[in-house]
Amino acid sequence: MLRALAVDDERPSLEELLYLLNADPRIGSAEGAGDATEALRRINRALESGPGGPEAIDVVFLDINMPGLDGLDLARLLTGFAKPPLVVFVTAHEDFAVQAFDLKAVDYVLKPVRKERLAEAVRRAVELRDAARRDATPRITVSEPDPDHIPVELGGVTRFVAVDDITHVEAQGDYARLHTDKGSHLVRIPLSTLEERWRSRGFVRIHRRHLVALRHIGELRLDAGSVSVMVGAEELQVSRRHARELRDLLMRRS
Repeated sequence: MLRALAVDDERPSLEELLYLLNADPRIGSAEGAGDATEALRRINRALESGPGGPEAIDVVFLDINMPGLDGLDLARLLTGFAKPPLVVFVTAHEDFAVQAFDLKAVDYVLKPVRKERLAEAVRRAVELRDAARRDATPRITVSEPDPDHIPVELGGVTRFVAVDDITHVEAQGDYARLHTDKGSHLVRIPLSTLEERWRSRGFVRIHRRHLVALRHIGELRLDAGSVSVMVGAEELQVSRRHARELRDLLMRRS
């Protein structure tokens, strides 16, 4: 069972997060800290206690936007420790995902926190904690790229996501966020590269920020000259530049 530390300067958010964590049967204990400085003192005690000690912490659920030392600052400090706890960012801001994953975050959960989404982050933390205890990181060696899967890094562990499970891809600078029905993954690959690589697999560019799998488009919507598509429960805008090509492709598919 995981021993967790939740860090948030907003008391209602901290209490809600602790409530959700304590309701998860995989969490053995969960305590809170009101700022990053308090959290750092608590983590120092945990590291002095050792992995099996009474003060040990397996994972930190960390807000980003806090006064003074913020969540990203704390995560950077933890990377200098020999055996730091795992980090899951829990934040209302989408803009820091790239920095978070550069810091080897296990997951990036957006507020308001949904029970199911937090449970997925806990699952990932359990997998990584167990792998560390076995002193073995899962590795898969392939002689050439697997066209049916794409590797994604989750806190130092490589997982392979099936391309057929990807509903759409969103550009985030030099990165791309892969969306599936079960969640999303950030990869260090430009959207233009994935567009070229997956064109033959039915992915089409609908916007400078979005690449969509045709098979996952449920609806094409026209409204006062604007065009959008429904991918699951998400509505994505189609730029004028790509609208005609998309309509033609969908007509041929039908």
